[in-house]
Formats: sequence, C-alpha cells, structure tokens
Amino acid sequence: MRTSTTIEASGGNWRETVDFVTEAEKLGMDICWVAEAWGSEAPSPLGYLAARTERMLLGSGIIQLATRTPAAIARAAITLSNISEGRFLLGLGPSGPQVIEGLHGVPFARPLTRMRETVEIVRLAASGGKIAYDGREFTLPLPGGDSRPMRLSMRAEHELPIYLATLSPKMLRLTGEVADGWLGTSFVPEGAKEAYFDHLDAGLADAGRTRSDLDICQGAEVNFAEDEESLRAVVASRKKELAFSLGGMGSASTNFYNQAYSRQGWGEVAAGVRERWLAGDRDGAASLVTDEMVLATTLIGTEDMVRARLKVWREAGVDTVRLYPAGDTLAARLDTLGRAIAIVREVG
Repeated sequence: MRTSTTIEASGGNWRETVDFVTEAEKLGMDICWVAEAWGSEAPSPLGYLAARTERMLLGSGIIQLATRTPAAIARAAITLSNISEGRFLLGLGPSGPQVIEGLHGVPFARPLTRMRETVEIVRLAASGGKIAYDGREFTLPLPGGDSRPMRLSMRAEHELPIYLATLSPKMLRLTGEVADGWLGTSFVPEGAKEAYFDHLDAGLADAGRTRSDLDICQGAEVNFAEDEESLRAVVASRKKELAFSLGGMGSASTNFYNQAYSRQGWGEVAAGVRERWLAGDRDGAASLVTDEMVLATTLIGTEDMVRARLKVWREAGVDTVRLYPAGDTLAARLDTLGRAIAIVREVG
C-alpha cells in the first residue's frame, strides 16, 4: 500500500503546514492531497508545494465541480502537472448542495452528468485537440455566436490521472467506469463490498476494466493510544467529529456521508444522529455514536490494533492509505505519521 495525507491551506499556520508536508516527504510519504471545502482553494497551494517538494505526488483532494468550468479545471490541472514535472493527480468531487448552492449560488442538480462531462472535457483538453463538446450540461463552443472550437495553447507534457471522490452508488459506478482512482471516505472495510466495491466493480465491468485499473485511496484519522484509558479518551473525542459528518455535512435532504454509513449497517444510528444534530442538540447527537463506529472507521488504537486494522484494509482492497495524523503540535503529528508510515510498509 502507498501512503498519503491531506492538508488544507486554511487549516492553520501555513508555514507550519508546509513544514509538515516537506517533512512528510522525508519520512517517505508518497502523496499529499490538498483539500478545498469552504475555505482555501486547492490549485494555489499545490503550485507552491510543487516548488517545495521533489519526489512526492501532489493531488487536488478535491477540486469541486460547479465552482469552475471544465476548461478552467483542465487548464489548472495541466499547469500543475507541467510545473511539477508530472507529479500532479487531479481529484474531482461533486461536493454537496450546502456548499455549491449556499456558497457559490450554482444549482447542485445533475452532479452525475456534470461529473461525467467534466472528466470527458478535461481529457479532451489534455489531448491537445480542439475542444468541441455537445453535452447536457456543457456545449462547447457556446452555440448561437461566432465562436469556433478552440484548443489550449499549452500541452499536457505528462499523463494526467483523474481521481473521483464519490459516495453514492451511481457516482461510484461512474468512478469505476471513467476514473484512474477513487478517493473514498466513511470507509468500513467489513461493509465495503455492498456499500462501495459492488458499484465500483460494476462500472469497471462496463468499461472492460478490472480492479487493478483503479487506485483505491481510503483515508482515516490515525492516533496511537498507549493504554486502555488513553484509548477511551481518544475514542470519546472523535465522536463529535463523526456526528458532524452524519448530521452536519450536507443539507436537510442530502447527506452523502449519512447515506454511506447507513449502507454499511448503521442506518438507525445515522438517522438518530442526524435528527438530533439538525435539531441543534450536538452533544446528544455525539452521544449516539458508538465506540464500535469510531474504531471501525478510523485507525485509532495501540500499534497492534492499528497494524491489525491496516491488514484488514489491505485485504479489503485498499491500495493507498490516506493518513490524518493526530497531534497537538507539528512534532507530535509528524511522530504519529512516521509511526503510521512504518506500519503501512510493514503490512505491505
């Protein structure tokens, strides 16, 4: 398994974040993903990190659909790929109505169609040919005027792998059909076949591909507990974050994280957490999250527990582990990361 992590430019002190990334590269980290949610965007820090790193792959984790045209996404991706000398991975995701409609004022409707068409247009642009496209969401050039199909004045000098961050069954099937990798979350390996892999595999079969053609990249917090008491404290602290995913990540009608946990056997708990969270009872929502849920969806525990869990991930089909190391200081996070990377290498 390869190792990766995710940072966000608005996630704290930027200089410290850069130090974290450069030190992670020295520790042997394979990939650094840069997120954009409702704070900083991804391409600008990726360009900066391309100049500060030498070996590590750099990916957008993710660029949000509907916040840019497909051509703008293609231009950013090709630019980042060229200046990093082929170290860039393009991660795309639909986000959700809360961000797309609430922050950007763009309809969230038909994200599946938008995703498919965006991938096709990005690859068309990267091929160097004229960009002519007739889709449901995008028509290039815009009809009714004097414009003609254009090609970018730049060329993609390297391959441009595309990863999709998806959770719903139809989006997962599309990922298997058209993507080079899957950026997953809310992952429980014991329930992953029905919740995720059956849909990914159906898409792979549609395209005449196999699982080896898709990089399965899964993420989780990693936190080492030295004894039972510290483990209980870590698990308790994680419950409110999980409650936010189940209750606060999305709108009143759409929460893809909640749906994903429900498909993996926690439908009743997920529904209860969401109900309490939306009613404003955040503590009550967190109280419904069980220890089992936290341990099943994270890499929290003693070194032996984390090692055993990573073996389960590997056997489930995970190719790349996305590590979110715990720690109150830069040194502590790097220590956690180094220990985790060593275990991943050991597990294989």
